[in-house]
Amino acid sequence: MSAIKRHEQILEILITDKEATVARLSEALNVSGKTIREDLEKLEQQGLLKRYHGGATLANEGFAGLFPNALPNSKNEDAKAVAAKRALELVKAGEVIALDGGSTTLAMARLMENMPVTVITNDLFIIGELVRKDQVRLVVPGGYRNRNQLINENFSSIIGSMNIQKAFISTTGINPEYGLTVFTQALVSQKRAIMQAAAESYCVADHTKFNQCALLTFAKLEEVAAIITDPGIPAEAVQAYSQRGIQLIR
Repeated sequence: MSAIKRHEQILEILITDKEATVARLSEALNVSGKTIREDLEKLEQQGLLKRYHGGATLANEGFAGLFPNALPNSKNEDAKAVAAKRALELVKAGEVIALDGGSTTLAMARLMENMPVTVITNDLFIIGELVRKDQVRLVVPGGYRNRNQLINENFSSIIGSMNIQKAFISTTGINPEYGLTVFTQALVSQKRAIMQAAAESYCVADHTKFNQCALLTFAKLEEVAAIITDPGIPAEAVQAYSQRGIQLIR
């Protein structure tokens, strides 16, 4: 098992159980206690957990709401709806768009009018929303199920042949230093493929995602045309990101 996969599983156990001992993690991942202690040290350096003698806890309880779940994340629904409505103002009839999997892009699917537009997605919840709208042309690249996402090893080649005008990308954390981040390695390549295939890419996230950092970076902030969020983002954060040349749409 790779180190990245171990780190994913360690964080998932901590999110589920709140804390875990080295012995518990060693048994669950079938590796030595020494390996687990080295993993915990690296994850602590990234600010993702806090070690104590013989175990670890999450560094930020808010991560529990950021990790991909089997059910849609219902936290901050009002803020997500505001960001989603703003993002939908960029979508025009006849366009081909991509909706990356996530709770804010799910809000976009729920609020989207039944209009002639092509939507590419591999998110099962988004598919469930859009399949009811008969004017929306739904394109699903497919794959095997990983929570609410369909993961496809050939996703890059499939989506690379599509003419996507706008891609709307979700993220677990937005960080000035680490960029756009997620916890799961399987999603990194798909997000990258969507962004590379699209003429324009937008990150859609509510204000709680700012200054958060997950395990893996999938894009630099400068790689998106803008970050679409809600008015709840603090003024100092707006200033800090604007000074870096990052466009914020609220």
